[in-house]
Amino acid sequence: MATPIIPTKGNLIAAKHSLALCKLGYDLMDRKRNVLTRELMQLVEQAKSLRGSIQQIYVEAYAMLQSANITLGVIDPYANMVPVDHSVHVNTRSVMGVEIPTVEHSPKDPLIPYGFLSTNIELDTAYAAFCKVRDITLQLAAVDNGVYRLAGAIAATQKRANALKNILIPRYTETIRMISDHLEEKEREEFTRMKMIKTKKNLR
Repeated sequence: MATPIIPTKGNLIAAKHSLALCKLGYDLMDRKRNVLTRELMQLVEQAKSLRGSIQQIYVEAYAMLQSANITLGVIDPYANMVPVDHSVHVNTRSVMGVEIPTVEHSPKDPLIPYGFLSTNIELDTAYAAFCKVRDITLQLAAVDNGVYRLAGAIAATQKRANALKNILIPRYTETIRMISDHLEEKEREEFTRMKMIKTKKNLR
């Protein structure tokens, strides 16, 4: 059970201060939500574009890989020659306090890691195609992760904004009304009492 608020001028000032802070907080939450929503829409559009192109790139890459397998047989020995790519770095950028991942990777012309004596153009083409697959997959992974984080942040921001708008702001507004009404009634009673005292003095 909530502790009853004593209707004093000090509590009235405190309630007005709290109400002002709640309104400011709501405005900030609303602005944050709008900024995050715009950022989310941009990332969603990027994700759509990347998904539209990555499917075709995967189809082409696997078709080239199949062609290499047909002409060379099992290509595992050549695949094992491909070195691990250590040039990928994941950083973050902040959008209204939300950390969005960014992938730093500068794709270069792929260097063929195997010899040419026992291979053919089909294997070279497949290798180049999967380098493109890697590059676009990195971009899509960063965008998808950003979408996930932004969606969570928007939901949390909306929840806080709703709490301020529907709970705290009405609560402090009602508190201010209650204290103000009580103080006004008290002032009227005091005025009436002083007027009666003055009237009695004048009758003597």
